[in-house]
Amino acid sequence: MSDESVVGRQTALQERARAALAGGVSSNTRLLNPLLIAERALGCRLWDADGNEYIDYLLGQGPNFLGYAPPRVVEKVVAAQRDGVIFAATHVREIEAAERVLEVLGDWAETMRFGSSSTEMVQAAIRMARASTGRSVILRFNGHYHGWVDNIYSRDGGPQAAPASPGQAESALRDVLTIEWNDAQAFECAVATHADDLAAVIMEPIMINSGVIEPAPGYLEAVRRLCQQRGIVLIFDETISGFRLALGGAAERYGVQPDLAIYGKAMAAGYPCAAIVGRRELFAQVATGAVTHAGTFNGNVIAAAAVLASLDELASGEVYQRVGVVGTALMAALRACADDLLPDLRLQGLPMAFHASFGTGDEPVTSYGQLKQRDQERYSRLAVALFDQGVWVARRGIWYVSAAHTDADVTETVDRVAVAFKAFNLAAQS
Repeated sequence: MSDESVVGRQTALQERARAALAGGVSSNTRLLNPLLIAERALGCRLWDADGNEYIDYLLGQGPNFLGYAPPRVVEKVVAAQRDGVIFAATHVREIEAAERVLEVLGDWAETMRFGSSSTEMVQAAIRMARASTGRSVILRFNGHYHGWVDNIYSRDGGPQAAPASPGQAESALRDVLTIEWNDAQAFECAVATHADDLAAVIMEPIMINSGVIEPAPGYLEAVRRLCQQRGIVLIFDETISGFRLALGGAAERYGVQPDLAIYGKAMAAGYPCAAIVGRRELFAQVATGAVTHAGTFNGNVIAAAAVLASLDELASGEVYQRVGVVGTALMAALRACADDLLPDLRLQGLPMAFHASFGTGDEPVTSYGQLKQRDQERYSRLAVALFDQGVWVARRGIWYVSAAHTDADVTETVDRVAVAFKAFNLAAQS
């Protein structure tokens, strides 16, 4: 009899994962949740190696906006890869996918490049901004995530960026400034002080990574105006918000257009693909090869086919309507459940992505500083209780809703949540 049959496949595979993979995972973000060994997933459901079923609101950290294995997308991707995957040459689907992306984003999006991850696309954006302006300083914001590379991954604080991980070179962050987001006065002050050195401002136009905090009225407009006046490249990191908030992402939802934008996650329905999009003049030196942007897997057949298939599903707007209805119902049902069992649990955000945290008062969180005052450790324990009842969520508070979630899933979710809330309260009292 194998070890797996004695202890259960999940436990045995966890041990194997820890032996073969550092920490049992291939990304540190997965260390933030219980070590789940996934067997398969379909729609909004995920099954572990022992056959336990979870209603999934983590969605692979967000990419599965259409749900897991959406049939029409899978069919088109499988068919495409029969023609080959990587050619070391531009291919037809790559051109078609780029044309479709530019078309749905609107007139500000003049040209683009594909890549494999948003982390590398952020690097391309920074390099392009510096090459275009001849300046070196990048302004980022507390709580915003732009990848784990040394020159942008910073411990939140400020104003000077500082390494967030052992092994990071402090010198790599020498030209990076950090301020609080959603504070127009702080932004105006930073620009007034550093405008001559600022190559770019990079931000999530809605801070989904931390707290699902929307921009204050007029904030994005003020940032756009000052960047325009001072010749600073405005970069929107729409890795999470792109193709999720609307077909045109946060730029469409809030009516403010960047100079460059990064897309990933929902753009390709769960397949690894990212893009940098923007004004043609900023790509001029990339187009000639003077500014280096490279990548063996960029724009490969699978990625391009996934983008085309995803946009086919999103084009009519029905997905956004459905997610809006289901996400709104879920937030309302969770609030009602919390009122009875966990009255200090707070929800905020949008139907397609919202955030849960413990805190007092009903005022929404509008800054990263406020978010840090919430009881994150307590919510992490609640996420484990939810996991134990078959609701898969992130310990950091984000809930993603997909096109695959239905009203029936909401009802079942809340039934499971109620059991988890009661168990959580009992554990706290013991």
